[in-house]
Formats: sequence, structure tokens, C-alpha cells
Amino acid sequence: MRMSAAPFVPQIRLYQDWLRQRRGLAFDSYDALWRWSTGDLPAFWQSVWDYFELRSPTPHRAVLAQARMPDARWFEGAQFNYAHQVLRHVQPAHAAGFMAVVSRNERGGHRELSWPELRRQVASLALHLREQGVQPGDRVAAYLPNVPEAMVAFLATVSIGGVWSICAPDMGTAAVLDRFRQIGPKVLIACDGVRYGGRDFDRTAVVAELRAQLPTVRHLVVHRNLGVPQAALDALGSFQEWGPAVARDDARTEGFEPLWLPFDHPLWIVYSSGTTGLPKPIVHGHGGTVLVALALKTLHNDIGCSYHPNSWGERYHWYSSTGWVMWNAQVSGLLNGTTCCIYDGNPGGSKDNPDWTTLWRFGAELGVTFFGAGAAFFANCMKAGVDLTALPGLKSVRALGTTGSPLSEEAQRWGTEQFRKLHALAGETPATAGPSKPAQAGLEPRPDVWWCNISGGTDFAGAFIGGNRELPLVPGEMQCRLLGCAVEAWNEQGQPVVGEVGELVCTKPIPSMPLYFWGDEGSQRYLSSYFDMYPGVWRHGDWLKITPAGGCIIYGRSDATINRHGLRMGTSELYSAVEALPEVLDSLVVDLEYLGRESYMPLFVVLRPGVVLDDAIKARINTAVRTALSPRFVPDEILQVAEIPRTLSGKKQELPIKKLLLGQPIDKVVNKDAMANPGCLGWYVQFAQQRAQPGTAAAQP
Repeated sequence: MRMSAAPFVPQIRLYQDWLRQRRGLAFDSYDALWRWSTGDLPAFWQSVWDYFELRSPTPHRAVLAQARMPDARWFEGAQFNYAHQVLRHVQPAHAAGFMAVVSRNERGGHRELSWPELRRQVASLALHLREQGVQPGDRVAAYLPNVPEAMVAFLATVSIGGVWSICAPDMGTAAVLDRFRQIGPKVLIACDGVRYGGRDFDRTAVVAELRAQLPTVRHLVVHRNLGVPQAALDALGSFQEWGPAVARDDARTEGFEPLWLPFDHPLWIVYSSGTTGLPKPIVHGHGGTVLVALALKTLHNDIGCSYHPNSWGERYHWYSSTGWVMWNAQVSGLLNGTTCCIYDGNPGGSKDNPDWTTLWRFGAELGVTFFGAGAAFFANCMKAGVDLTALPGLKSVRALGTTGSPLSEEAQRWGTEQFRKLHALAGETPATAGPSKPAQAGLEPRPDVWWCNISGGTDFAGAFIGGNRELPLVPGEMQCRLLGCAVEAWNEQGQPVVGEVGELVCTKPIPSMPLYFWGDEGSQRYLSSYFDMYPGVWRHGDWLKITPAGGCIIYGRSDATINRHGLRMGTSELYSAVEALPEVLDSLVVDLEYLGRESYMPLFVVLRPGVVLDDAIKARINTAVRTALSPRFVPDEILQVAEIPRTLSGKKQELPIKKLLLGQPIDKVVNKDAMANPGCLGWYVQFAQQRAQPGTAAAQP
């Protein structure tokens, strides 16, 4: 992997240098920069457009014609295409010797996709889709794992104006149909199967059912990912194999160019987790998504163009399945010429052979520079006692990214210490410049690691809160509110507060906020999802505390908050205390409030294999809660369970379990097809039924 010999300069510093030189703007602190970016939205987002040298064959009439939410109008008159922004990097990135995509899977398969080959395959598939009648606005649905083919299919679709939507092959038929039926795709691109956790899963029967239940699908493309027997493929009827669809290499592919589309042309449809009812099909636009992704990836995640003279030669990895918006975030690395390193498989090994070094070995062998994953991954590695010093190749990693749920202080300290030891064994010592302070000319960065903790969501395909390499790192906190994001914490009176937990709101529009929900007549679902509590102000549904220093702490979902004796608390604080105990692998707490009766707060815990919940362990848990939080938050009951219910993206199902224990039927409170482990629900249903019968003993795990 090539690394620039130029002195290290954080990307956000390069941007501020540009502002000073080109705009005459200088800021003495990040807070001042943030206040300008949110106080003058047109000036800030125009600067992002100009800084990244975005292109349009026609000028825009205004950056922000309407500043209201929803229905903000951005860059009207401009034309754009996500694929244009990606493919403009083909020649410079290739000339610098960088790959576009490097991939691995559980079977040990290793592939590298060059920038010219990425462009050729995208052009070939785009021409094939056009020949099948795909027009701008038509939907192309995919049922694919985290493989290069998914990236190629996405870029090919959007390059001709098609609207992309993808589901992961670990999702069942009903869950996929709940999503794709709403959008009426014209083409389905699917795989024959996947390997996950050491097991092969033939998905041809699911693909056949999808085709049968989606009457709008006129064409099927099949990628032989698993290599199932030919008989299984024959049962699908007529289809186009992936290989021939991307094999074209002629004058037409050489001359192919993505269409110029209106700035807000639909790019993709992503879905909410859908705990009740049908998932919300959220539509984002080409231009707004690219603007926000570039600002996030480059300025805040410090991921630079691979061939930029002040860059490291990035190899960017953020582990995700295609069912999580972090897959979209991984793909966005291509927007600024970065090499995307992707892994298809279970990051924890298999059930019979657990191995939490899997991703770390992948990162070490590929020379990954930015290593991202869900917060639960780092917690699992800490609990499993992973020793990163055994992988000296990880010295290439200079940043760790995390999201999905709040990262505990303990997990962050664990990761920092692991990398400190890793570099110490190599005889390296920190330089005076580093992640916590601006770099100075001639100084190399510290050899330890910087944490880039972010919080955002599928809803707007971005982040509200994240990192800044020039700000101090405080374990358990995110460093700042992102540029252009007018984020505040509001109390119950709708007033902004600092140093207190409140509702996370965004008071001004962001370019990547949804255009609309597909099929949402009158925008009723859209309005009720984000603007029901504060008309004209985006309510995200998280508890947030902004510290006096500008740091941010997410305390979990605001609709799953504990309110004990008038004192509110996000569930993440309790999890941090409980899961710090070596015996506790996972936990879930709910607060059941009854009118005219005292609340009941049970705590469900998953313990290490062989450990049984007894009075001694209960006492340790209660002491941990009492010490870390308050005696008010000691649970009323502690119960040992086999699993904690989680969504496909790994989030704890607090609200559905709360509603179940308050007496609502399970089919009304949770979509089992949107869960990672629906088999665990039976125990909770039995527990709820027994609680509803006075004098009946609690269920046993």
C-alpha cells in the first residue's frame, strides 16, 4: 500500500485552510466553525460543493430555495448523478496505483477490482439494464450480500436514473416482500446463496418466491455467489446470469456516461427497521446524499482521496451487511476515490468456532487504514479477550469508527490500549502531533489510534454527531455536532439545554433528508415520523446530552427511556454499568409504567456459558447499577435469558418488549422478519403471559 511522504494534515484542517484562502473565513475554534455552518446554510453547503469540485452541466439558481422542513429545496437547476462523482476518480486513482474495491469472504476468497474494471462492469450492466427497458425512475431491487457485485449493480442502476433498493440475503421472504412490494421493482438482481457463520444457505427458493410475488418484475439477474447445483437454478425459470451481463467490453462501454439528472432525482430507497407495521420506504436524492456523504467521510471521518498529496492512501472498511445503512456508507467511500475494503461473512466466526479476530485479521492483511464496525462488535472483542498485539499488520489502522448503538467507555478504553500496546511492541513512540491536536508541518501523526464515533441514521443517510481529528477524545463521548447539522437537545418544554439529557432535534434542514416516503400519499407517514412532536423541527427519537465543551453523548432511544420517580435516564447508561461485569454478556431493560400504580422495571441478562444467575450475581448487578447510576435505577427483578431480541442491524428491541409486557399481542408489537433472532421471542411471550396471571411464577429461560 502506498503512503504519501507529505506531512500529515487532517482533512478538516485542509478544508479550513481552503475557507481562509478562498472565502476569507477564519475561525478560532470548532464551535465557531460549526455555528457559521449552521447559521449560514447556503454559504456552508456551497463551500462543500466548491471544495469537492462537484460538477453540473447547468448552474443552480440557489443553494437553498426553501429553508423549511420538510420540503426544503436544494440546488434547484443543477444536474447530478452519484455515479458521475464515483467514476470521475477512475483515471487519477488508477494512475496512482489504487484499487476501487478489495473484498474477502468466509471461504477465503480474495478479489480486487480496479477502477477501470469497476467502470467497465458498471457500463456493461447499465447498458444491459437499459436494454431490459429500465428508464429513469424505475426501481431495481437487489437481494445480494456484501460483495463487489452489489456495488457494481448499485452504480449501474443509478447511472441510468434507476432507483436502487437492496435487502440482505439473511432476511426472510416475508421481510423482503414487505419492502419490495411497496416499491414495485422492474428488475430483480439476486444471488443464489450465501455462506455465513461457517454454514451455506441456498437462497434460490427465496428468489423464486420473490419473483412469483412481485408481478412488476420483468427481468431477473442471478449472481452465482454460493455455487448451488444447476438444478436449483433451473427452478428459477428464465434469468440472466451475472457474468455475461457485465462482460461487455466494446465501444459502447468505452463511451458510456451516466445520465445527468435533476439534483433531487431519487437515488435509492432504504427502510426503517419496522418494529410494527410495514417498513417505511425512505427515498433519498442523488445530490443531497453525495454532499452529506462527502462532508461526513472527508471532513469528519478524515478519509481523504487516495491520490491526494496530503492523504494516507486510504483503505476504508466499515463492516456491514447490505441490510444496514452502513453498507451505503461503505459504498460512499468511492465518492472521493477511496479504496473500499469489504468483508462478507460473520465477524465473530462460527457457532462451533467463535473467533472475534476474523475482521481484525482481515484488516491487518489488507492494510486497512480506517476500521469501522458496530459498537457491539468492539464490546464483543473486549469480552472475548481479543489480543490485537498478535496482529502487527494492524499498525496501518489509524482510525476506528463505531455506530449502531452507544459505545461504552470501557470498550473505547480497551481499543485504545490495544493499539497503544501494538505500537509499543514495534518500538514506536507518539510524536507531538496527533489525533487530539492539530498537526504541524514536518510532524508525523501519533502511532496510536483515533476513535471516530458517529450517530445518525437510515432516515437521512448521514450522521448528526461524529468525529473531529483535531478535538480531544473523551472515552464514552462523541466529539462534536457535525458541520451543517443544527442539532440541539430539547427539554420537555421544547427549549435547548446543555449539560442535560433531552430530545435530539435538528432545527434546520440537511440536504440528505428524505425527499419523501415511497407511496406516502399526502406525506402523512413522513410527517408523523419526524415532525409530530415539533412541527417544522426534526425529532430524531434519541436522547442526547451536549456537554459544555461541545461533546455529545447518546443515551439510547427516547421512546425506550426509563423514568423512575421523576428522574429520566437513557437505557445505555444502565447497560454500560451492567455489561461491564465479566459475567454479563448482554442485557435489556424496560420500564413498565402503569397509571395509578408503581412502575415495574425488569432487567433481562445473558450470562457467560456455564454461569447461573444466583443471589450473589444479582447483588453484583444491583451494586453496579446503584454505584454507577443511582439506587433509583436498581431493577425490580433480574431474569436470566438465552438471548436479547435484536433487529437485523443489531439494535436491542426495547420498545417491542415493553409493549409486549404491557399487554399487547406479540404480532402487533414486532415484525419478526425484521429481527436477527426471532426465535428468542417465545420466552418473552411466556413471561408476559405469566405476569398477566397474579400468583404465577415467572418464566424460566
